Amino acid sequence: MYKIFIEKFKPSAETTILDVGVTCDRDNIGSNYFEQFYPYKEQITCVGTEDAFWLEERYPGLKFHKVEPHSKLPFKDQQFDIAFSSAVIEHVGNSAAQQKFVDELRRVSKNFFITTPNRWFPVETHTMLPLIHYLPVKWWRKCLALLGYDYYSLESNLNLLHRKGLMNLFLNDGQIEIIQIKTLGFVSNIIALYSCCG
Repeated sequence: MYKIFIEKFKPSAETTILDVGVTCDRDNIGSNYFEQFYPYKEQITCVGTEDAFWLEERYPGLKFHKVEPHSKLPFKDQQFDIAFSSAVIEHVGNSAAQQKFVDELRRVSKNFFITTPNRWFPVETHTMLPLIHYLPVKWWRKCLALLGYDYYSLESNLNLLHRKGLMNLFLNDGQIEIIQIKTLGFVSNIIALYSCCG
């Protein structure tokens, strides 16, 4: 996904980036992968609902802001060239909250790049449980609770999207490109890419 981001936007040392949804996790090799790989750390501003100020120490030049869930981002309109958000939108709540999330990214940036796991991938990537997320949502959530996944059983914590669901958040925007990433022949991740310059 990082490679696709670089290929699509071709950012330079002057490109300002907002990463929305960084985590406080220091140990998982995949956590905050954008900060790990992106060469121009001083151009990254990142936000998250958890305390991740340690990112400023690990990546000198980077700026971190802690924000409250569902709050307006503390930035001006189109302050950033690109907003980047990886595997966050499925955690912000119901479809209205997801729409608000997208609208806020659109407000603070000229372009954005959103990734999310595909709801129809055979293994649900948060719980690593196969196939039960194919059940009607109400039944799936009940199964999660019964299996001890109380946190993920709540829509406020996990609301999976598929291609059409992601597209529905951009119905009035003809400049959205949807990219599907495949793993073992199945679409595992979906990317929504918006560029004001086409």
